[in-house]
Amino acid sequence: MSIPVNKNDVVTVDIVGLTHEGEGVGREQGFTLFIRGALPGERVRAKVLKVKKQYGYAKLMEHEIASPDRVDAPCPIYKQCGGCQLQHMDYAAQLRWKRQHVVDNLVRIGKLAVDGEAAPKAGAKDGGATDAPSQGAASAGGGILVHPTVGMDEPWRYRNKASVPMGMGPVAAETIGAAGASQLIGGFYASGSHRIIDMDACLIQHERNDEVVAQVKRIGRELGVTVYNEETGRGLLRHVMTRVGFVTGEVMVVLVTNGYRIPQLDRWLAGIREALPKVTSIVQNINMRTTNVIFGDETKTLWGSDVIYDELDGIRFAISARSFYQVNPLQTIALYRKAVEYAGLTGTENVIDAYCGIGTISLFLARQAGHVYGVEIVPEAIEDAKRNAALNGIANADFEAGAAEVVIPRWRKEGIVPDVICVDPPRKGCDPALLETILAMKPRRVVYVSCNPSTLARDLRVLEDGGYRTTEVQPVDMFPWTVHVESVAVLVRE
Repeated sequence: MSIPVNKNDVVTVDIVGLTHEGEGVGREQGFTLFIRGALPGERVRAKVLKVKKQYGYAKLMEHEIASPDRVDAPCPIYKQCGGCQLQHMDYAAQLRWKRQHVVDNLVRIGKLAVDGEAAPKAGAKDGGATDAPSQGAASAGGGILVHPTVGMDEPWRYRNKASVPMGMGPVAAETIGAAGASQLIGGFYASGSHRIIDMDACLIQHERNDEVVAQVKRIGRELGVTVYNEETGRGLLRHVMTRVGFVTGEVMVVLVTNGYRIPQLDRWLAGIREALPKVTSIVQNINMRTTNVIFGDETKTLWGSDVIYDELDGIRFAISARSFYQVNPLQTIALYRKAVEYAGLTGTENVIDAYCGIGTISLFLARQAGHVYGVEIVPEAIEDAKRNAALNGIANADFEAGAAEVVIPRWRKEGIVPDVICVDPPRKGCDPALLETILAMKPRRVVYVSCNPSTLARDLRVLEDGGYRTTEVQPVDMFPWTVHVESVAVLVRE
């Protein structure tokens, strides 16, 4: 089939869906065009920017028909910044789309039957790059029940952590009244690039994170601090990371540096402490590698505590600079309560928590289980998990560092037989060896917490083929105004 469009063509297309990155999906004579900022149900005029064999990209020019779900984005740099993708979409519509995004992945990738959706065809291939709603007759029942997405009453200012890259460029106009000459800036990357958009306020960050970043940038400019240059590998300051405890109000500042020595360190620390009296921890992380990874391997405390404290549902956590701790506390409580509900605990069960991190889900489970065993490959996280269990007086939780697919079979030989296994893997999903281990252990239930619907669907398919049945999935909106969605699924052994 010949490609019906060329670069720089202006076309009028109907938008039929959204991709997993939040781009509108348009069709021109059967050819797919991805159009940032377009919403399903719209008819738009767009200029073709790039053409490949099976799809292309186009720039939205104007609407001929606008979606009733379209709203004005409140963030002044939304169109430049790549941090959010859906501020132009009504929040209720986002919640509906996120549920449908989960459903479509279960059907298309997992080949799973979902109540209210067309059953997947035998031998069907993974279809296209679109996330348009599934069409067809409802299933005859017995499929997976996918609940409406759990949203937030106030879906702004929810993030307790900011990781902000530093660079050189014109500062935000609102900082000095008008954009000035090139100097130290910090913000988020423009979509699809490493070009930093300077920012003094992010509407999804806790206000205190904004305050910390703004003050650290100001002090850095006053002291003439150099910033890291990706091309030359020179310069000192790479990132500023800040964490805030929503319950405790404690604040941590992390300076990620390209080297050990920080010139005028005493003035740095004094300036931060004077400007930010809520700060209880100032930490340096050293990253001298040529990499896009934020953190290096070595961290040291420059002033104050090694950790800050916060609470989730009455459980207290010590959080270090490199701890994995969910960024949306309110929605984390909703997610973890659902995971505990799906575990079906009565107070006697043995539960294994794979990918346990600093013990967040483990400690939620421990309040209703007989005993919880947590495993995590990062040794520092396991030390945090042990400390958090002790901090809360929880004695029925044990933690061990190592690969889950290695540690869990050894536990089985030692007589630990799980009634429930809970997994909360990274975006790449579960290691295949762990899935094999779960099937060999044969727990009566598996609770799967996922931050990626596509790998969730893939892994559920493996577990279903091994004798489990997925009964329910609950999407939770952990990241309003972005395309990301968390889910928790429960599987029972047949």
